[in-house]
Amino acid sequence: MLGLEWILLFLLLGAIVGFIAGLLGVGGGGIIVPILTSIFLLQGVPVYKVMHLALGTSMACIIITSISSLRAHHKKKAIIWNIVKTMSYGIIIGTFLSTFVASYLNSLYLAIFFTAFMALMAMKMLKSQKKKQLKSSDNKKNVIVFSTGIGAISALVSIGGGSLTVPYLVSRNLDIKKAIGTSAAIGLPISLAGTLGYLINGWSEVAITNYTIGFIYLPAFFLISLSSFFTAPYGVKASHYLPVSVLKKLFAVLLIIMSLKMLLSIM
Repeated sequence: MLGLEWILLFLLLGAIVGFIAGLLGVGGGGIIVPILTSIFLLQGVPVYKVMHLALGTSMACIIITSISSLRAHHKKKAIIWNIVKTMSYGIIIGTFLSTFVASYLNSLYLAIFFTAFMALMAMKMLKSQKKKQLKSSDNKKNVIVFSTGIGAISALVSIGGGSLTVPYLVSRNLDIKKAIGTSAAIGLPISLAGTLGYLINGWSEVAITNYTIGFIYLPAFFLISLSSFFTAPYGVKASHYLPVSVLKKLFAVLLIIMSLKMLLSIM
């Protein structure tokens, strides 16, 4: 029987993740993974599989968060669907195949990669670099190749791709609010492909703990998804009132905090 304290904690985590997902166009994995890792360790999940369970559960949660955030951004007309369509081909392939790689890696290596990735993305977001604008006439093959890489990395750190997609689109001089909205939409194919991959790869595993299916812990998935679904629209509303500079700083600070959290967990 799941204790009341865990139920409340998962609901609170979902509420925070949902708001940030709507605000910054991320799936919330940068927050979910470190916290779930700590929770699972307290619940007695073996260290060698704790990251796999956290990554798979986080990816499943991102499905609901992405849908809620996507709907809200669509109402604000902040999604460029042509970009979503073009990038989705590579996103799905990269994400799904990368879950097979993750299933064979040690939890320590996954955690180190997660920490390094979050720190790198934070530093990149703090820099202002201008490149040519992404247009429909751009080489679609290059966009698909790049999006395949986004999908692959997203599966290894269980994110909705926002920490890669937002900087990528902003670097093409796309307005950050539309970059956030477009990233939120791209988070859906990432989460669907990633969840399927972690489900398949964890299917043959001996039950890591109660209430699991594959590498997905069902109580956390349902409770986090439930509360995040309702709070994501509020984050979307906030994103359309905050200035661009504040959004960039919030995004970078979020990544730094999460990288440090995971580093402390490793230590």
